Amino acid sequence: MPAALGTAAITRPAAAETALWFHEYQAVKTRDGKPIHLAMYRKRMGAPAPGERARPVLFLVHGSSSGSQSSFNLSIPGHGEYSMMNVFARAGFDVWTMDHEGYGKSDRTEGNSDIASGVEDLKAAVAVVAKETGQRRYDFLGESSGALRAGAFAMAEPGMAGRLVLAAHTYTGKGSPTLKKRAENVEYYRTHNRRPRDRAMIESIFTRDRPGTTDPAVPEAVAKAELVYGDTVPTGTYLDMTAHLPVVDPARIESPVLVVRGQYDGIATMEDLWDFFEKLPTGDKQFSVIAGAAHALSTCKARHAFWYAADSFLKMPVLTT
Repeated sequence: MPAALGTAAITRPAAAETALWFHEYQAVKTRDGKPIHLAMYRKRMGAPAPGERARPVLFLVHGSSSGSQSSFNLSIPGHGEYSMMNVFARAGFDVWTMDHEGYGKSDRTEGNSDIASGVEDLKAAVAVVAKETGQRRYDFLGESSGALRAGAFAMAEPGMAGRLVLAAHTYTGKGSPTLKKRAENVEYYRTHNRRPRDRAMIESIFTRDRPGTTDPAVPEAVAKAELVYGDTVPTGTYLDMTAHLPVVDPARIESPVLVVRGQYDGIATMEDLWDFFEKLPTGDKQFSVIAGAAHALSTCKARHAFWYAADSFLKMPVLTT
């Protein structure tokens, strides 16, 4: 692929806006009658203006070990673009994301922030998106356990889920070396609502499958962004992935789907993902393997290829009769 692949290769809107606009919001969900406050973030080209044409909403869903900003809005000066929020805002999307319960700026609770909890987070979040944009249907891109959250939301709310990108996804977990290793601690996940997540653990995310697929500056930047919120994160998605898979039934997803796997990703085998892919009922589906990538697709050296694949799928023309 050409060296320019990435932000320059993604189609940008013809509008004259040049400035990225960023704003923070808050969603509220309740559990046992108590409010749980969830931090939300939005980025687009230019501030919203009355009467403007609606832009497609893309909601980014983070994974198990990092919140939304280090996952999708990372800045590493001198190392190129790492913010997916920037990239897809420039590509014409109204980009939203959130910190799930127990992550980032969202409330810490006694819950373990499992996949079912993540679906409730997304329900609360899209109520805010609907109020701010007037739209009722949204595209989703989830990475790792964020793909499970996004897929489970699409099952629960098919009328709200537009196009769906499942990146670094897993299905049954069969044959996964990462999940086999993680399952050694399943009893800890059953009995604790939070787990340690120190600098060494953050670094392992980017090296465990194939060292060299990610610039060493990335884990350093992620650790700097994440450790201000403490050195633990919820256990719920780890418990789901080691004891409760599958949590997403492909036969119940009505949305168009792109499944994306890094060439060296240990979270799921090709066979497991292909089984998932074949069970999807939609005829509008794609499977993409990103060469030279491992698990951390959005921040790896081959991230531009991932962005290109996602952007192309999200802008796929719709069949009309």
